[in-house]
Amino acid sequence: MFRHLREDINSVFHRDPAARNTFEVLTNYPGLHALLIHRFSHWLWNAGLKWLARTISTLARWFTGIEIHPGATIGRRFFIDHGMGVVIGETTIIGDDVTLYQGVTLGGTSWNKGKRHPTIGNGVVVGAGAKILGPFEVGEGAKVGSNSVVTKAVPAGATVVGIPGRIIVKQKTEDDARRKVMEERMGFDAYGVTEEMPDPVARSMRALLDHMHAVDDRIEIMCKALRKVNSEYQNGELPVLDEGDFDCVRDESEERG
Repeated sequence: MFRHLREDINSVFHRDPAARNTFEVLTNYPGLHALLIHRFSHWLWNAGLKWLARTISTLARWFTGIEIHPGATIGRRFFIDHGMGVVIGETTIIGDDVTLYQGVTLGGTSWNKGKRHPTIGNGVVVGAGAKILGPFEVGEGAKVGSNSVVTKAVPAGATVVGIPGRIIVKQKTEDDARRKVMEERMGFDAYGVTEEMPDPVARSMRALLDHMHAVDDRIEIMCKALRKVNSEYQNGELPVLDEGDFDCVRDESEERG
């Protein structure tokens, strides 16, 4: 127990530069108070003393402004910064080294029994006011931006912002590699905006590039078939696109950025 308490206190020092000493952390950090009380109420909940567990968690909410259902499972070195208005539902599972800021809700979207709340992976950071709603997983090391509303799974290492939550940093996929090749052929980066903000023009450009890539693949297959039918058929070179033709697109993107 004391080892976990020491870890919880050290996690405050690691993630809050305003923390000055252990006595201050023990007496003035409601996030730590809520966590310590939850560990006790969670033990009571698992022991079958559910009414007493709920009563203690309700008292903790009155004193700290943080509501953690005693049925929630929380890992080691969990840190709630400021904490006012944080709500953590019954079937929530939180991994190790997770950080939540004030106003975060880990809630459900169903009244059905069973798993209704999210599973938060190790090392996740959830910004102030964010809402993560539903029985899905937020992968390890992911970051959820302030005031975001997340209703679907988040891959490990991703960053999610906006309403509804939109992934702006993710691991490269095969589709991303194909789009990059198309960008190089066209001489400009059509995704410079979409990687950072929900620009409808940039999304349209992305869809057009995907369509052009599919058309190119189909034409290449047709050319190969024609060469098999007629060995004298020559596959002509396509004209090279001039990068200067797309200066206006870059200028508009920079103005929006």
